[in-house]
Amino acid sequence: MKLAEISIKRPTLVIVLFTLLTLGGILSYTLLGYELIPKFETNMVTISTVYPGASPAEVETSVTRKIEDAVGSLENVKKVESSSYESLSVIMVQLNAGADVNYALNDAQRKVNAILSELPDDVDAPSLNKFSLDDLPIMTMSISSDKLNSKQLYDLLDKKIEPIFSRVNGVAQVDLVGGQEREIQVNIDEKKLQGYGLSIGDVQQAVLSSNLDFPTGALKTRTEKSTIRLSGKYRSIEEMSNLVISSKNGVQIRLSDVAGVFDTQKDTEKVARYNQNPTILLQIKKQSDANAVSVSESVQKTIERVQTDYQVQGIKIKTVDDSTDFTLEAADHVIFDLFLAVILVAIVMLLFLHSIRNAFIVMVSIPISLIATFIGIYLMGYTLNLMSLLGLSLVVGILVDDAIVVLENIYRHMEMGKSKIRAAYDGASEIGFTVSAITLVIVVVFLPIAMSSGLVADILKQFCVTVVIATLFSLLASFTIIPWLSSRFGKLEHLTGANWFQKFILWFEGLIDKFTHWITGILEWCLKTTLRRIMTVVVTFIILISSFMLVAFGFIGGEFFPKMDRGQFLVQMELSKDATVEKTNQVTLNVEKYLRDNKDVVDMITTVGQQSSGFGSAQATIYQSEIQVILTDKSERAESTDIIAAKMKRDLEEKFTGVEFKTAPIGLMGADNAPIEMVVTAADNETATKEATRILELLKKVPGSVDAELSTDTGSPEVRVNIDRDKMASLGLNLSSVGQTMQTAFNGNTDGKYRAGEYEYDINIRLSDNNRKSIDDVKNLIFTNPAGEQVRLSQFANVDMSSGPSLLQRRDKAPSVKVLSKVVGRPVGDVANEWSAQFMNSDKKPAGVNYMWGGDMENQEEGFGTLGIALLAAIVLVYLVMVSLYDSFVYPFVVLFSIPLAMIGVMVILALTANSLNIFTMLGMIMLIGHVDWSGCEKRDFDRRLYEFEKSSGSKYSRCISSG
Repeated sequence: MKLAEISIKRPTLVIVLFTLLTLGGILSYTLLGYELIPKFETNMVTISTVYPGASPAEVETSVTRKIEDAVGSLENVKKVESSSYESLSVIMVQLNAGADVNYALNDAQRKVNAILSELPDDVDAPSLNKFSLDDLPIMTMSISSDKLNSKQLYDLLDKKIEPIFSRVNGVAQVDLVGGQEREIQVNIDEKKLQGYGLSIGDVQQAVLSSNLDFPTGALKTRTEKSTIRLSGKYRSIEEMSNLVISSKNGVQIRLSDVAGVFDTQKDTEKVARYNQNPTILLQIKKQSDANAVSVSESVQKTIERVQTDYQVQGIKIKTVDDSTDFTLEAADHVIFDLFLAVILVAIVMLLFLHSIRNAFIVMVSIPISLIATFIGIYLMGYTLNLMSLLGLSLVVGILVDDAIVVLENIYRHMEMGKSKIRAAYDGASEIGFTVSAITLVIVVVFLPIAMSSGLVADILKQFCVTVVIATLFSLLASFTIIPWLSSRFGKLEHLTGANWFQKFILWFEGLIDKFTHWITGILEWCLKTTLRRIMTVVVTFIILISSFMLVAFGFIGGEFFPKMDRGQFLVQMELSKDATVEKTNQVTLNVEKYLRDNKDVVDMITTVGQQSSGFGSAQATIYQSEIQVILTDKSERAESTDIIAAKMKRDLEEKFTGVEFKTAPIGLMGADNAPIEMVVTAADNETATKEATRILELLKKVPGSVDAELSTDTGSPEVRVNIDRDKMASLGLNLSSVGQTMQTAFNGNTDGKYRAGEYEYDINIRLSDNNRKSIDDVKNLIFTNPAGEQVRLSQFANVDMSSGPSLLQRRDKAPSVKVLSKVVGRPVGDVANEWSAQFMNSDKKPAGVNYMWGGDMENQEEGFGTLGIALLAAIVLVYLVMVSLYDSFVYPFVVLFSIPLAMIGVMVILALTANSLNIFTMLGMIMLIGHVDWSGCEKRDFDRRLYEFEKSSGSKYSRCISSG
């Protein structure tokens, strides 16, 4: 082989080549960033639209359905899911694998723009975004001050400190949770308003129209020019209070006569605490192309600078949650495993190659191949993450394959009496095609996964490409470094037991010989008679089938991702829908005190008024709260995080009645929220809800299912106003003015801004708290018609209490309800399959109802399908490589028969260790296919030995081979 010849004759070229590769690898390593998992596109476009004050039903009818129709004609759409919350519509368009999400985003924007005129006038402009895991915060900081009150602290953070963090390189968004934002409130007293014969609209118009600046022209002479500006903005709260809002019959009515004007804070909707202490949480979200670890490092430097600059204000910033800590910790563990693997391989090489010299010649290919691989990782735009580092760890054992085969063949030629140089050349040349085939088998096993599409392929692609690059570099090393070192330093070793090392090696060889004789004895027994051969095949087949039956009988479960213990979980609480934020906060405080008594709890991050799951959390939900619980290291705990979370939920439900609790361990990709998700669609919401409720009761009886629930929820209290249009028209009113007045009265109007220095604050015009307490306040709301007459709402409308759903969902334009459940103690696939078997083919299924998997089960079906296709492609490609190796279409089947037999050990080990079939265990099975190269090597060695034996005995077989 030419490479071997050049390496032996001109070793300087080899030294220069691998010096460049080593230096390039070291440089590339320094340029690589750290991530937890590889970046991948989710191929999802989200469309969020805010419709202030609208009920879920109104949001669905007026906004959601119209946008659904508009984006339904997009290309490469896999599914369209929509959720209509109170005041919020969210539509998620899932694209097919391989679709261009940027093109789809632009196309969706054009289609949404085309129907903007059809949406209600007071709807905010729809916001379109690509959904990404980068939308989750990577850091959470607790900010407090011992010198500022809550209003001053929030104002400082909002106006001064938040922009500083927003300017950090790589930061996409900074969110503040908790605190009290400054607001100018105009609280109208309805009785006084009625007494003066005014309406809410009169007050609103007067306040807004009197808060304007006008550029009115300019003064100009021959030498200079001055602009004229009418300054009409409010300069103080007193000036605003003294505003004349009406002058009837010579009597001036000022704003203070009908309303109280206060410089105060917005109504509390969200509360944040850290370890039971009030705080304001600052959450950092990174840009999609930014590296999380680099952003975290930059933010930490910014924290130090901010604390120094605002030392006078007593600002204290503490990082309470940093996801990159887990990323670096995981990377350190994998790197440790990498070095451990190298050491273990070195020990094995020393035992089997009988000398430090031989082991060194083989081992030199490992660091060279690994370091050079960093060049490929950098050029491919990859990062150091769990998958790329895992690929480097697992490929260590493969990197010495080529080197061992070449070295063994070189030593065989040395045993023939050849010189080191001649043996190195002949040995490398003779075995060159076989070694290339061994490497190609590894490449063709992993290449199909790297070239496929889908979520699983996106996650595993960096793993596969890393293995391929490292293996190709090991092939290069085996044809260059191994022949060169063997030609210079190769030496035959004859073990005589002269020292303790040789005695140990001879003892080890004795054990290997005994094992070999034992295996040979089994083989001889199996092949001795025809009956035994048939028995061997039958027993092997039975064992193979039995191993796969372990899956069928539930000894081996299935899931998309294996559970990961990060030592964190969420405790989510939900009170009755009519609960106030004060009541929710008090219950949450009591729960915090109870959790603090647990010895495994280290830190708690609390948010009252929102939960981190779902898009609806963007809106305040004052009856919900959440505590992120951070536990001690798993080495210091007796139980895993999911077990502690499940027990905690049970204890909390016993202690606190009237509160719905959920717990969600935080895993590899965030909180593990309901891996089981079944979407039930029907012709109407009532049918879908009824059927979803029926199968929900079945799910609750399945062992392992916890927190089973429906995605929609009824019982959200609302005051329903039914207008009598004829009466309203006869009283001189119209629906637009009535709606605007009611919205201002009970929700407030913040169109006006109050300028204080260089910043502006909302002016909120609404009824006072005393006029917004009961249904009677709604009935008695006063309207003024064009004739100046005052009309009560109850005169032309029926006002009564009712309840309605807090969320309406649709799937592909059909009403839908999701059945959700978490799983503890069993694989997700086992619980889902046991549950679905009870209703999938049931006669109780109503006409027009359909079931569709979502969540982990949907990913599992797609992922296993992708890996299954990759597995078949790998087997076919391996077969073709071996056809070229053996020059036969039959012999490769002998080698490929070892693949299913390897699954026996896989299934047994998975069952014994209580592990599941997931994308990582499937990847391990695919890796087994790469080891058929050793079966091929044994087959080729068997043919060679048979040929040498028959050549020495003068048989016809050897003469036929000799003659070609």
